[in-house]
Amino acid sequence: MSLTPCRECGRELSTEALSCPHCGAPSPGAAPRRPWRGSWGFEWRSQREIAGWPVVHVAVGRNPEGRLRVAKGIIAVGQFGVGLITVAQFGVGVLFGAGQFILGGTALAQVAVSVLVAVGQVAVGYVAVGQVAAGVYALAQVGWARHLWDATHRDPAAVAFFTALWEALKARLW
Repeated sequence: MSLTPCRECGRELSTEALSCPHCGAPSPGAAPRRPWRGSWGFEWRSQREIAGWPVVHVAVGRNPEGRLRVAKGIIAVGQFGVGLITVAQFGVGVLFGAGQFILGGTALAQVAVSVLVAVGQVAVGYVAVGQVAAGVYALAQVGWARHLWDATHRDPAAVAFFTALWEALKARLW
C-alpha cells in the first residue's frame, strides 16, 4: 500500500481508499477528471467556392480546440449549419432549411421558423403548417393566424388557400 495526495483536499491517504477520510471525495487517489477536448467528428469542404463560401460544407463533431464544428457553405450539412440550403440539427437556411430547429426563408423542421413557408411540429411563417402553427395562413391542430384552419376554426380564405395549394402540389408531383 502506498500513499498519495487526495485530488480534492491534497492530504495524504491510501491509494486504495474508496473515499477520502478527510473531505469525503470519492476515488480520491484517482487523477482529476478533465473534460475531453480532443477532436472528433468529420469535416469536408468542396474545393469550389462562390463568394468565398464552399459550394458544399459538411461538418459534424468538435474541432481540435474542442469547439463545435459549424457547416458554413452554399449547401451546409451538419449538427449546426448556416447556408443558402441547410440540412442540420440546428441551422439557418437562407433559401431552405431542413432539420430539428431551422430558421430560414422556407423551413421544414420539428421547429420551423420562416419568412415564407414553415412546415413542422411547431411552425411559424407567412404560410405555416404544423401541429402548432402561427402565420398569415395557418393549417394546424392549434394555431394563430389571420386566416386559420384548425380543429376549431375554418376560415373560408384559409380553406380555399390550402385546398388550392394542395391541388397545385398534386398536379406537379403526380
